[in-house]
Amino acid sequence: MSKVIGIEGLVKPWIIALGGYVASKAPDALEGKMEVATKDVIKLDANENPYGCSPRVQRALAECSSINIYPDAEQVELRKMLSEYVGARPECIAAGNGSDELIGYIMRSFVGPGDEVINCVPTFDIFRHRTQLCGGTLVEVPRNEDYMVDVAAVKAAITPRTRLIPLATPNNPTGTKIPLEDILEIVETGVPVLVDEAYVEFNGETVVPLASKYDNMMVLRTFSKWAGLAGMRIGYGIFPPQIADYVMKIKEPYNVNIAAQIAVRESLKDLEYLRNNVKTIVAERDRLFAELSQLSFLKPYPSWANFVFCSVLKGNAYEIQQRLERKGILIRYFNIPLLQNALRFGVGKPEHTDVMIRVLKQIEKELDDK
Repeated sequence: MSKVIGIEGLVKPWIIALGGYVASKAPDALEGKMEVATKDVIKLDANENPYGCSPRVQRALAECSSINIYPDAEQVELRKMLSEYVGARPECIAAGNGSDELIGYIMRSFVGPGDEVINCVPTFDIFRHRTQLCGGTLVEVPRNEDYMVDVAAVKAAITPRTRLIPLATPNNPTGTKIPLEDILEIVETGVPVLVDEAYVEFNGETVVPLASKYDNMMVLRTFSKWAGLAGMRIGYGIFPPQIADYVMKIKEPYNVNIAAQIAVRESLKDLEYLRNNVKTIVAERDRLFAELSQLSFLKPYPSWANFVFCSVLKGNAYEIQQRLERKGILIRYFNIPLLQNALRFGVGKPEHTDVMIRVLKQIEKELDDK
């Protein structure tokens, strides 16, 4: 190896230039920086389910005696269970260690150096991260003032080098959903389209029944949000059969572990319990939206997910996030273009909302007194 070049000179240039994905904060990492103990932290920064998983999951995991055995690499039982839940054929389904992993597999399948990905910003930042990780080129198409996708602009941005258009609906972090007719208009261009439905259980609108009609439509789902399994990292996709085969070919052999497969099985046996939790979260989301609407320094946007996105009309978004953090209330601030003056509030339990609104009202008073 040339001493002049050095090891870094052999690393792919797009990896060196890659900006990492900024994840939510772990309460333990903030110990000593807050006015409350870590056990009292109100964590609303990662869109997690405050009610947790089904009790069936915890019992089944406690009784599991096969942790010493590798999971089924072909996901036979898992794909069959998911098929029955989502209403798609097993051969169209592949599961992953979270839907983030599946986004990575799709990017690897379609995108390489010189290839373009049309990204409707602001949106889920993993789309940007995985595109750059593959050496692809981002073509950013801004959403309109209401954070809706500009379909005409997306179509105008398509070139012979366009390889993928990811669409999150409801969108993270804005909570807006894309009308079905808009999605189909983009799909009908023939460009591969990845529809991320991570929050579909909170609004019920899905493109899955139409997926089999298009060989360029792929749909992603997750158990992280509605089923309370964020820590298990279990996502899945509904793909054209040939694309599902490619995903199964390139995935890590045992990418969905035994615990996650058990958690899916038990969750799908306890749908009434989990759906009641979803209803509770949706009701609290609507209450949170109403409470935030009463604050003069915030402009909340209608949400179809389990969080509420707000523009900050007065004050500094980062400083507000930091103020809440010191009080032990974790919300999300994104230091990326188009989002510096905005905050995302996850939906917690009613008592979490009450505490947070009290602090926000104090912040409002201080801003008014300036």
